[in-house]
Amino acid sequence: MENTAKLNTIQRKLIHEAVETLDIHATAEQVVEYIAKRHPTIGRTTVYRNLKSMSKAGKLLKICDFYGTTYYDRNSQEHYHFTCSACKRIFDVFDTGNDLSNVIEKFGKTQGFDVLACNISFTGLCWECKEVS
Repeated sequence: MENTAKLNTIQRKLIHEAVETLDIHATAEQVVEYIAKRHPTIGRTTVYRNLKSMSKAGKLLKICDFYGTTYYDRNSQEHYHFTCSACKRIFDVFDTGNDLSNVIEKFGKTQGFDVLACNISFTGLCWECKEVS
């Protein structure tokens, strides 16, 4: 079987392009809609299957929010997320010097776990929604 880590099919290239172009933390449905406008012959199942494969291969980051929705992030490097509880937008959060990676490492050592991945998400109000409330 071919290596799914490569963007070696037209479908994977189009999906990666969609997530890149949308420039948001896109849901599978947003990716499907984007691709359907340009390539109506590519089906929903193909998009879902490839999103799953690409996230498993580390080409996209799969994020699940507290509301049960799955998003795909083009930035697969380790970082955290902030979800606005009002507008539901997701923002990237990069370690700002508090070094959360030390907390993760200490957690693994003290609990006896091998931490392979981490998905930290903060929830609150973004600056725009905070101004409105």
